[in-house]
Amino acid sequence: MTDVVFYFQVHQPFRLRRYTFFDIGKRDDYFDDAENERIVRRVAEKCYLPMNALMLDLIERHAGEFRIAYSITGSALDQFEAWVPEALESFQKLARTGCVEFLGETSMHSLTGLADLDVFRDQVEAHSARIERLFGRRPTTFRNTELVIDARIARTVEALGFKAILGEGADHLLGWRSPHRVYSPEGCETLKLLLRSYEFSDDIAFRFSNKTWDEWPLYADRFASWLHELTEEDTFVGLFMDYETFGEHQWKETGIFDFMEHVPAEVLKDSRFRFRTPSQVAEENEAVAKLDFPHPISWADAERDLTAWLGNPMQRSANDALYSLARSVRKLEHAGSPDLAKAWARLSTSDHLYYMCTKWFSDGDVHKYFSPYQSPHDAFIAFMNVVDDLARRVEKASAPLLGAAEPIAALAGVPALTRKPVAPPEPIPETARAPRTEPVTRPTSALERESPATRGATPAAEPTRAAPPAEAREARPSDRTPNTTRGVTPAVEPTRAAPPTEASAPLPVTPVDDDAPADTPELF
Repeated sequence: MTDVVFYFQVHQPFRLRRYTFFDIGKRDDYFDDAENERIVRRVAEKCYLPMNALMLDLIERHAGEFRIAYSITGSALDQFEAWVPEALESFQKLARTGCVEFLGETSMHSLTGLADLDVFRDQVEAHSARIERLFGRRPTTFRNTELVIDARIARTVEALGFKAILGEGADHLLGWRSPHRVYSPEGCETLKLLLRSYEFSDDIAFRFSNKTWDEWPLYADRFASWLHELTEEDTFVGLFMDYETFGEHQWKETGIFDFMEHVPAEVLKDSRFRFRTPSQVAEENEAVAKLDFPHPISWADAERDLTAWLGNPMQRSANDALYSLARSVRKLEHAGSPDLAKAWARLSTSDHLYYMCTKWFSDGDVHKYFSPYQSPHDAFIAFMNVVDDLARRVEKASAPLLGAAEPIAALAGVPALTRKPVAPPEPIPETARAPRTEPVTRPTSALERESPATRGATPAAEPTRAAPPAEAREARPSDRTPNTTRGVTPAVEPTRAAPPTEASAPLPVTPVDDDAPADTPELF
């Protein structure tokens, strides 16, 4: 049997308001609640509610043979509870079917596993307890933020009691191996590793509405036929993607809902295939080999590394500044000051670093597309202003615990933050950037960063993707394009679809040593 595993990531960050230098020390309302509410309501209307209704119908229609998995971030759950409780209720209805698995992760979609394992454990445990409370079952499968894995994270996840972890089937991780087998991370005894098939996943998540793609338009029967070509040795195929793909990244008018409605029936036409959740695949299969993770691997961009979040000096400086407060905030939370810890946790969401990315080529356009800022430099300025204000409040709140004569560094384990303004890294001038020579195809939907000119606009409807017209079906070749060339298009796609041509040099990540003070950047 070959198992088909649909896993959907549900996430909404808490976006910052325009917090200026002159707000430091005066305001602690860091987040743009009005904008966050507007966006989550819109995405719920376009994606969460209609897609959940469709998933529930498919589960009932196929008498439980159709199974799926979700990972919902704590920041998304916070927004559901505050502004769209009907979205949360629709996920709870899915949980009651017994055909849906909810995974564990960090509570705030953070990169704490790379910087501070104590905070990482706290966030994972808190999120697991919340998932159990909301959906009735404690997670046994773990999905780290952006599928980031290294050896240390894998061992920590196993120690926390998880049975399986999801990862990216990156070429430089697998080499000659297939992503369609169950593995185990090197150094782990029982933890199973299930990898994403980026080729099949990105056919849906990114290439589906790309009219320059050789396989466009994609129909359910054709996609199922590609899956059916997998060999009997292929244990499973991991179709992992953002849930916002449906209705938000790919608008309803592209035919994405019609496509998904017919995929289960088309896949199940071959009796060798069935749908399973990640925990079922991990429980029913033994690992065929161990994979080594000498450096962190993610599912982001062509490089599949950490450069989407830690690839430039601005990102690393911002990350260091935030985590210099981690231990102080953690101790304050344990001492009964949850508000500062809540603000810090929301700042730990990886999106804030993602907005500072300065890639200008293969994946630069998709970074700009998802960012609410005019430039990475603006994102850096806003974030650092907020961190500076938070640091002052942490220092003030810590004083009663330490005594007036003791500095905050005694609590935090790091040097006290300086208040002298520093010049931020200079943005790259427009004239210095190499011009693009190829057109970029990116999603046409209005996402969180939609422009006023296009906001609310409805695109022209495209053909239903349930099945092609008879004449069109005859006109298209019946054989699948070979894997070596399928998905290659003349235009550069803003996706993580294309495999890296060579292993990218990973960024060094220095773990936090509880006994050694860390250098802290000056904040302005």
